[in-house]
Amino acid sequence: MGDMSTLKDDLSALNASVEDACTQLSIDTLSNDLETLQSKATDPDFWQDSDAAQKIMKKIAKLEKRVQPWVSLRKSVSDNLELAELGDETLQKDLAKQYNTLNSNYELLKDELLLSGTYDDHDALLSIHAGAGGTDAQDWAEMLLRMYSRWAEQNSCEVQLIDESSGDEAGIKSVMLEISGVNVFGKLKSEHGVHRLVRLSPFNSDNLRQTSFAKVEITPVIDEPQEIEIDEKDLKIDVYRSGGKGGQSVNTTDSAVRVTHIPTGIVVAIQNERSQLQNKETAMGILRGKLAQLQVEQHAERVGELKGPNQSAEWGNQIRSYVLHPYKQVKDLRTKHESSDPDKVLDGDINEFIQAYLEQTLGEG
Repeated sequence: MGDMSTLKDDLSALNASVEDACTQLSIDTLSNDLETLQSKATDPDFWQDSDAAQKIMKKIAKLEKRVQPWVSLRKSVSDNLELAELGDETLQKDLAKQYNTLNSNYELLKDELLLSGTYDDHDALLSIHAGAGGTDAQDWAEMLLRMYSRWAEQNSCEVQLIDESSGDEAGIKSVMLEISGVNVFGKLKSEHGVHRLVRLSPFNSDNLRQTSFAKVEITPVIDEPQEIEIDEKDLKIDVYRSGGKGGQSVNTTDSAVRVTHIPTGIVVAIQNERSQLQNKETAMGILRGKLAQLQVEQHAERVGELKGPNQSAEWGNQIRSYVLHPYKQVKDLRTKHESSDPDKVLDGDINEFIQAYLEQTLGEG
């Protein structure tokens, strides 16, 4: 067991690291935001507009989850440092124990530093599109849908289905989900790109090896329109009829909405069973997320400076390969991280891939 002065140095170093992290994560600013919202919530007429009130309560819960652990860690560390500075040998054992607890607490929280990007604390929209390759690719898209749904469940996130188009025989052609929880966009942005599957096809009689592709898109959910200002004159909005499966009573009103952002050429189409107005709102939210994403990628100050996304690279950008035959392996082509247990990965266990990506991108940043 080291002596008191070593312990004092350790606590002092931990204190500096915690202060540093709090600065990087703007904990003080967030604490003030939290206090402002909390006092708003005690207003007598707070619940009169229950939608607005619920939004604020959701924000409060999110901020508390982010701020509280750091605030209490910071306080405990500085309290213990003060005690250590008294140099009372009888406290040594207790302080050493405290230090270990606080240090491992810090190590856990430190992962949040990997998630301090502009939109990392936002919820995420996740879309999956089956590539060429018919039923095999559509089945692969559905396997990915299951993987992300399981991941959300295991990481206490909520999932809401926004739009889905079923495959012809099996699987799905495309699907869009909204996933909400803590730092969801920051965690899932690692999944943006083309995912490749190699396996024996369950759909052809010769049971041949088949390679399928699916594209995953991740964009932040932008709740506050003022975060991303869009000029109305840059939009082209088309309303058309939802095309459903034949024979079913698909609503015959023009409720499907297609929004085109003319300067960048981004198109968002929503053909849910909901009303035209709701579909338009959803489409606008998705468009904001896509523009926000582009803004980060292109380091642009304003939406007006954005160039359209590079369409040709969309299907060339393979990020991860899942091989089920002739051997078993999942390999990320960017971080080189791999797993020899694809079943576990496809069951939602992707956190180590997310972590490897965050550590790599932090190193680059």
